[in-house]
This record gives sequence, C-alpha cells and structure tokens, in this order.
Amino acid sequence: MALARPSRRDVLAGLAGAAALGLATGGNAFASSTSGAATATDDGGAGPVFSQGGPDAALYGANEGYPVPSYLRALSEGDPWSPGYRVGAFSHFDEIFATRKVARAATPWMFRRGTSPDIHYRFRDQSSSLTDYLARNPVTGLLIARDDEILFEHYQYGRTDHDRMLSQSMVKSITGLLVGLAVADGAIKSVGDTVESYVPGFKGSEYGATSIRDLLHMSSGVDFGEERDNGRDLDRLWRDMVIGLGPFRKGTIKSMTQFNHRIAPPGTRFYYASIEPDVLGQVVRAAVGKPLSQYLQEKVWQQIGTESDATWFLDADGYELPHFGFNATLRDWARLARLFAHDGGWEGRQLIPEQWMIEATTVARSDDYLAPGKATPDFGYGYLFYLLPGNRRQFALLGFKGQRILIDPPSKLVMVHTALEEGPEIWRLWAALTAQLG
Repeated sequence: MALARPSRRDVLAGLAGAAALGLATGGNAFASSTSGAATATDDGGAGPVFSQGGPDAALYGANEGYPVPSYLRALSEGDPWSPGYRVGAFSHFDEIFATRKVARAATPWMFRRGTSPDIHYRFRDQSSSLTDYLARNPVTGLLIARDDEILFEHYQYGRTDHDRMLSQSMVKSITGLLVGLAVADGAIKSVGDTVESYVPGFKGSEYGATSIRDLLHMSSGVDFGEERDNGRDLDRLWRDMVIGLGPFRKGTIKSMTQFNHRIAPPGTRFYYASIEPDVLGQVVRAAVGKPLSQYLQEKVWQQIGTESDATWFLDADGYELPHFGFNATLRDWARLARLFAHDGGWEGRQLIPEQWMIEATTVARSDDYLAPGKATPDFGYGYLFYLLPGNRRQFALLGFKGQRILIDPPSKLVMVHTALEEGPEIWRLWAALTAQLG
C-alpha cells in the first residue's frame, strides 16, 4: 500500500528569475464541504468568476464530474492522488478523512470589490496576462487582494467559493502562528524553552531537549529523512501516527520520539522536516489546554470575520496534524493573509503581537544560515514561513502541488493560489503584481 506523502520542500525553478524581474522591488469524517458557508455579498462590485474547465480538464476528471476518491482509494493512492481524483480530493478532503471543525464568525467581515488589474509580464519570451496564466496552469482558485479590496477571484475545474481548499503544508505557518499566540498569552513562557518543559512524554528524547525556537526554524538537528530515501521517514511517521492501524499504531508522541538521533547541533542548519511542526503542535496543545482547532477558532478564525467553517485533519489519536490537512475557502484564506500582511493587526485590534510577526518573517543577524539562498537555494526561512529574496520584505505559505499564499506587507497585497501541480510561472506573475500594484 502506498502511504500518503502530504508535504515536501517547495523549491521552485524560476524564482531567481522572478526576483530579477521585480520580486525584490473530534471531527466528522463525512462533513459536507459546503455546510456552514455563509453567502458572501459585497459593495456591488463584480463577483467571483467560475469555470467548469481548465487546462487539461479531461486529465483531471472533467468527464467524470471531478470525482472525490473513496477513503480506501485515497489511502491506497496517497497524496497527491492520481490526476483524475486530484480536483475532488483537494477540494473535498474533509469528506474523505476525519477532521475537526473550526467554526466561522457569527458576522462575516466582508471584502470590498475592486476592478480586475490589467497585469502584464513576460514568461518564456511571450507577453502574458492573468487570463494567459489561468489558461496555462492547472489552478483551482486564484484570488488577489490589496488590503480590504478583492481585485481578482477566479475558479476553475468546477470549483466554487464554497469549496474548502486543502492547505497541504501551508498549515505549518498556522502552527507557527499558534505558538506566537501561546507566547503572547503567557502559556508558553519563552521560545527558548525546551519541548519537554511542556510535554512530559518527550522527556529524555532529542526532540524533548530541543528549544521551541529551533523547531520553529526547522533547525533541531534531529535526523528526519523526509528528503532522502524517497521520503521513508515521513512515510513511517504517517504509518505510525496518522493512519495508526493495528500493530503500526504507536500513538502521537511515541511516533515522534522514535526519531531520536541528532546529527547536527540545534540552531545551526535548516533542514525541512514535517515532524517539527508536529512536535510544536503538542507543545501548544499542552500549554493552552485546548485542541489546536479551538484555540485557532477563538484567537483568530472568528476574530477576522471568516464567512465559512474550516476543517483540520486529525491523526489516529484525534489530534490536529500540524503539518498538513487544513481546509478553508479562498476568501477565508485571504482574510488570514490580510491579517499577516498587517503584521497581526485587524481593524484596529492587534490579534497577533506585531513583534512576533516581524521575528517570524525576518532573519536575525545571528541566524544567517536561514537567509534566502542559504536555507534553501531559493528561499529563506522564518518561524515556519518562507522568506522571499530581495530587499523588500515578503513572505509566503507554501504547500505541495502549487498551494501558495504570497504576502507583501508594504503594499498589503496578497495572493491566494490553489492548484493541482507545481509551476515556476507563478513567480513571474507575483513579480508583476508587486511591481505594478505594490
């Protein structure tokens, strides 16, 4: 049986070229993906655009109505699933697997509607526009907003503004956000504290002796071979902790402490490992005494006026999986992005400490190994955020197969992008957006 591999390091060809062009300047396993969605209205501007097709639509299941795979098929195929099931799985994940609800706000905060931008950029020696981008790339949803105004909202492959789109690894940044909130609340006293100070089950293990800060930077130095041996360690973690059937079920904490060999001093090298936000999730849960979904719902999701319920995938012990499986509608993803663009401020209230957001999305002089080009060939790394190259402060939430949220704090410009495949063209588009709208 092929095991799901839900997250991988996002190293994208073409980012350096984009920089040169302007980048620098207890859940219900079968909950309906449309239940709990409020009908969105705005100030009379043009609404979202919906298309039944998209590039290579037949390949992605158009003739079969973009089917949702059964649980057994989804489990046996593994993420990203075969192309014919990918649209359905990426937009109806919470109909397949057990999730916990993150309830929407009682009263939605609404974006205004603006005029679609006339964006032009060059890609592969040809002039391109937003229409060209959608015609070439298997995008399920694309939303561009500047502060409180939506400039562009388009869906393909029969998806709508009520579909909850799968985060893939973008949820890691949400996990980092929850750590910051727990610090602000005094539940976590310092990011210099070790894991075992909050979760006794980690006592005596290498992860237990690692600081929260080093885990936020994915620099624990503990050996977790997600990016070698065809992802064998990540498969093992999923087998033991997430699927957890029969003799393979170890429980959440023991599944993590089995990886117990340190190969580098903590705080000296970046090494992508999905297990590290999972360890942090246990710290937050123990510190605040609540499920991650409830804490997020109370501190952020309802505070930013979300219009739809979100859902969060659960492991075999019923804990939210901090590295994968958050599902939300595009406009709610955009609300979260707007909060980040304002460095945690929302309509006159500071929901996340501004200093935390600055620390989370910049590289300290003492952490030069996390700088763009050093952490990865293309990106830098903050507190579970990717940092874009250049002198202009920009950061991103990135997920497997093209899930992207890109944020430009100076202009409050954000882009939410959900997709079926990776592709380098997005960085040319983003460069043009920030150059022409930023």
